[in-house]
Amino acid sequence: MKSHTSYFFSIFHRFLPPYREQMGLSIFFNLLSTVLSLFSFAAIIPVLRILFGLTAAEVQRVELSAVSGLQETIAAVRTNMYCLLNEQIAMHGASYVLLWLGAFLIVMTGFKCGASWLANYFMVPIRTGVLRDLRQMLYNKILSLPMGYFTEARRGDVISRMTNDVGEVEASIMSALDILFKDPIMILVYLITLFVISWQLTLFVLVLMPVAIFFIGRLGRSLKKASTKGQEQNAEILSFIDETLLGLRVVKGFNAQSKLRNRFTALINATRETFNRINRRYYLAHPLSEFLGTALIALILWFGGLLILSDHATIDASTFIYYLVIFYSIINPSKDLSRAAYGIRKGMASLERIDAVLDAPSNIIEPEKPLPVHFEKAIRFEHVHFAYQPDREVLTDISFEVPKGKTIALVGQSGGGKTTITDLVPRFYDPTAGRVTVDDVDIRHFATRDLRGVMGIVCQEPVLFNDTIFNNITFGVDTTQPAPNGLTWREAAEQAARIANAHEFIDAMPEGYDTIIGDRGSRLSGGQRQRLSIARAILKNPPILILDEATSALDSESERLVQEALEHLMSDRTTLVVAHRLSTIKHADLICVVHEGRIVERGTHDELLAFGGYYTKLVEMQQ
Repeated sequence: MKSHTSYFFSIFHRFLPPYREQMGLSIFFNLLSTVLSLFSFAAIIPVLRILFGLTAAEVQRVELSAVSGLQETIAAVRTNMYCLLNEQIAMHGASYVLLWLGAFLIVMTGFKCGASWLANYFMVPIRTGVLRDLRQMLYNKILSLPMGYFTEARRGDVISRMTNDVGEVEASIMSALDILFKDPIMILVYLITLFVISWQLTLFVLVLMPVAIFFIGRLGRSLKKASTKGQEQNAEILSFIDETLLGLRVVKGFNAQSKLRNRFTALINATRETFNRINRRYYLAHPLSEFLGTALIALILWFGGLLILSDHATIDASTFIYYLVIFYSIINPSKDLSRAAYGIRKGMASLERIDAVLDAPSNIIEPEKPLPVHFEKAIRFEHVHFAYQPDREVLTDISFEVPKGKTIALVGQSGGGKTTITDLVPRFYDPTAGRVTVDDVDIRHFATRDLRGVMGIVCQEPVLFNDTIFNNITFGVDTTQPAPNGLTWREAAEQAARIANAHEFIDAMPEGYDTIIGDRGSRLSGGQRQRLSIARAILKNPPILILDEATSALDSESERLVQEALEHLMSDRTTLVVAHRLSTIKHADLICVVHEGRIVERGTHDELLAFGGYYTKLVEMQQ
């Protein structure tokens, strides 16, 4: 587990290098703003001296009693300035000098505010850029993770990390960057100035500060643990909502609304209590730092009074007030820093959850020197074993061959391992023992992109996107390249839809191929969705085809249309079929019966019927 400090500095190391220029400009203008604010405050001293009636001689007596060196030089400069000030007062009057001092204060404050705005101006693209980069990294990682990761991780939890956790990083850590680029500079410059004015008084302040830091630090440490729990509970809420929406038909059908309502109420109440604790501690930061700051001011007034009233005064009353103004100017940045520290504690919990995804290992290892994919002979499974978990093997000693241009069907009871076998071909998973080959080359020697480039997949539940019909059909091809056979991509998509028996219903829609089909194709029937997914595979025109129970969830009419489309798609292709309805694979070149992770029978339809084993029982049950 990384420490908070390493996580904090990892933000700079990982995310900020592309924004060095903006970061440098922001720091420069923050420094300029701080220096200009000191000049603004400096106008207070002569105003006070005029009001107090302090003469140049009195000024010189106090200044020259200070420590020699830099302070003595500064004291001499200020004494000369006050002599000039007294001359101007004598010539034009005190009100005239006060007017010019006020104008000086206004001008310097204007420059200071302009510099402060420029510092924030260059900070904006850093904040938005880092958040964009973080989202992109997380999304890219999710796309690259193997399918095995998502069998363990809940979908709602993954969504929560991409939304709630990234949002928490934006609200806490990224907002803290504004403070971290400004307030430390301000505090450092002000502290140096305070040392120059009175090193005794400043040392006294620094002795007291660790006490305040101790109390603030104890409060901040309790936030991270509570924030982690809160983010996990938010993920549970998202998962619960996702499950409810997916299973809403079942929920209503079994009158289980009250049961789910009670579970959801308990979950959001627990989350509310957690965030009550988090926010109460967070909002304690400001009053605690204000109380400690006021206590420091009171102690400084006492100690400063001793220095002024002593026989060997090193500071006069007007300079002491200037000291207090600068010190009071440190309090607000200090409060902001303490609040930023609390925010960073909260954000670190979310960043750790994001890093758990970013650092997730992939067991699908890409070869350093991938071989080109040439499919001319056959796909082979050679004594393949596979387990999702080490102690529970799903496939045991699977061996068979899919010659080029042939159709091999996998049949058997649900949960027997048929879909797992097909998932090994495009390397969604790798075997735990044995190997899968294409033309006698282990597929682990191919780049997954090249391997999957020669395959088309049609699943039982078609995966469609909330986009136009045209974009869904062309999803698997690069439309920036020319379409095949001298066609346009629109013509090629229409041709694929005709082969898939989809053109008729598409053409009947008001917007045709430009129709938005809704989330997961919700505006289409099951048969229409399946035919669109087949059209997508036809347009890709892959030499290897994987069909995973593509007709099992359809009515008779839809099944007939889809089966016709599949027959067009399977023509002259190497096809691996997972079949639920045995009538659809009677003409397969080889049928493998999978039972409890093993191939228990293999042969043609007629051969297996004559054998009178598992396959015969399956046929009889369906009849």
